[in-house]
Amino acid sequence: MAPSSDFETFRATLQSSKQIIVVSGAGLSAASGIPTFRGAGGFWRTFDVMTLAVPEAFEENPSRVWQFYHMRREKARQALPNAAHMALATLVAIPERLAAIAPEATITHITQNVDGLNIRALQMIGADPSEALIYQMHGNVFDVICTVCDHKTANHDSPICASLEGTDLAESERQIPIEELPRCTECGGLLRPGVVWFGETPHDMDEIQEVVDEADLALIVGTSSTVYPAAGYANDVEHNGGKVAVFNLDRSRDDEYADFLFLGPCEKTLPHAFFGAEL
Repeated sequence: MAPSSDFETFRATLQSSKQIIVVSGAGLSAASGIPTFRGAGGFWRTFDVMTLAVPEAFEENPSRVWQFYHMRREKARQALPNAAHMALATLVAIPERLAAIAPEATITHITQNVDGLNIRALQMIGADPSEALIYQMHGNVFDVICTVCDHKTANHDSPICASLEGTDLAESERQIPIEELPRCTECGGLLRPGVVWFGETPHDMDEIQEVVDEADLALIVGTSSTVYPAAGYANDVEHNGGKVAVFNLDRSRDDEYADFLFLGPCEKTLPHAFFGAEL
């Protein structure tokens, strides 16, 4: 049976749900001007970007990898949360708003995005992100981790170090000496971006899987569902007897599990699905 695109039927399902998960990807931030991971612009188009997001790339050429992530930090810094971010933040952080559309539900947001816009959306409505049910399973570009002492902290400096200034606009790669790259304030060791690279284990896997296994409704938002384990969560919920609603600009592999399919910009479809209007 083809998935439904009827908003009223979806809202009825939403109202009866008790454990809702949201699994979001790059499409959630597209309207905020964040390029998809595989669509990084400028001089980075000359690289297979997938080869930059592995531990081996950082070990071989930390200068190159830090220039790439400096560019990503600056793009994220310039962006603002869009209506889809705000709608999700409202439901995650304001119980009264969630109760109005799903009276008995809790909602947990699992995001693959590292741009921090979901966190900024929570801050913009006055919520404490540490108290919200949100998992940044692939980390955050504004976190840094020491490669020597493992100290992890948030860092929003622009630039994070003097040698990276202007490299986000450069038309060619610079060769930055390793001693001029970001250093740990605790031990002076080389810092790395606080993101999960291919081949590394995403954050909070046990907690996330527990929430997924209990979910009776999964909202798949702005993701092509090609990167595991997140790509398997819709299947898990469907297998456990739950409902799946997909919000995407284009068709994706999760459509086969979808009870509901809403194609279009998620900054329009998602607020409409929740509230009957755009925020």
